[in-house]
Amino acid sequence: MAVRKSAPGGQAPDPARALDLLLSEDGQELLAALGGQDRVEAGAEIGLAERLRARHPAALARAALAQHDLRVRARAKFARAERMYFTRDGLEQASSELVARYRAARYAGFERVADLCAGIGGDLLALAHGRAALAVDLDRVHLRMALENVRANGAGEVAAACADVRGLRLASLPPAFIDPARRAGGRRLPPGASEPSLAWCFGLADHVAEVGVKAAPGLRLELVPQGWEVEMIADRRELKEAVLWSPALATASRRATVLPGGDTLVAAPGPAVPCAGPGAFLLDPNPAVTRSGLVEELARRLDAWKIDRQVAFLSADHALATPFGRALTVEESLPWNLKRLRALLRARRVGAVEIRKRGSAVDVEDLRRRLDLHGDGQATVVLTRVLDRPWTLLCHEPS
Repeated sequence: MAVRKSAPGGQAPDPARALDLLLSEDGQELLAALGGQDRVEAGAEIGLAERLRARHPAALARAALAQHDLRVRARAKFARAERMYFTRDGLEQASSELVARYRAARYAGFERVADLCAGIGGDLLALAHGRAALAVDLDRVHLRMALENVRANGAGEVAAACADVRGLRLASLPPAFIDPARRAGGRRLPPGASEPSLAWCFGLADHVAEVGVKAAPGLRLELVPQGWEVEMIADRRELKEAVLWSPALATASRRATVLPGGDTLVAAPGPAVPCAGPGAFLLDPNPAVTRSGLVEELARRLDAWKIDRQVAFLSADHALATPFGRALTVEESLPWNLKRLRALLRARRVGAVEIRKRGSAVDVEDLRRRLDLHGDGQATVVLTRVLDRPWTLLCHEPS
């Protein structure tokens, strides 16, 4: 059900009042009624809002419509989204259930954990599973939602504190996970900025040995202190986040993890990877691998080589099967030349191309227009550099 961010006919109540209304008996009945719906046709939201206001107070109708819209969006992250409570900022910053479960395994063996800057409880659901937990957040509404969400998901015993984490007695905290806010007032903070700051999060390990810090995947890795582990996590080919593990929890210096399988690649010393022209197969590494700086580690694992010192593509003459990248079979390999590429595609009656690029300055949309293709075939065109020269590879998915 696609609903406007604020229902027609008035402003939504403030978040605290909205949550009170939703937790009331009438609010629960209305949410349950909306829960069986998915989407309505475009333009039908106004009529639905008017019908709800005819039977319910306007403020409750607006709050329920807004919450239902968030629950529909949250289905991509949470299996029990229909029973949970969200704000827009809280949902956007919350880790998915899949990622949170994976991360929580790092705290196996601890009887109690602290979720600092808990938000709406996306991480708390996993951290509190099978152990006691402390949830701390400065936002009272988010903290209430987190506790409701824990109850809805059957997690364990949770104590809560509405407080600025910087004012806590840090030495008394159990092993901790912190997700510092990267949004304020509905706006994204500049890259590298958060509340509390990353420097404060790193300093937390001076008081609590076992600390995990969620960070944006674009984090400048040189900011991470010596001895900490940097883990980049991808859900399939989508890079989701970085997690920074204090020395007491670290098991490697760099790690790339690909979910849902939980496949993991860690940094290890090894010989330099050779650089040569493309072979029969090409591998486009997962963004978790490239962002964590583990392309050469992957090349050593696959007995592959790089096609350019500055480009992450790997190549080999044997098939490259790995969860850490997308493999392609190379049909043609040639220096970049628009006329030759267009002639090759037309000779194969290719009408649709997927264009992938690394290290190329070619504008993809401009190239699509200039290729002017007609046909029923499909192909993958890779724009890159080979041994410091602009290059083109015509590829297809391996059978």
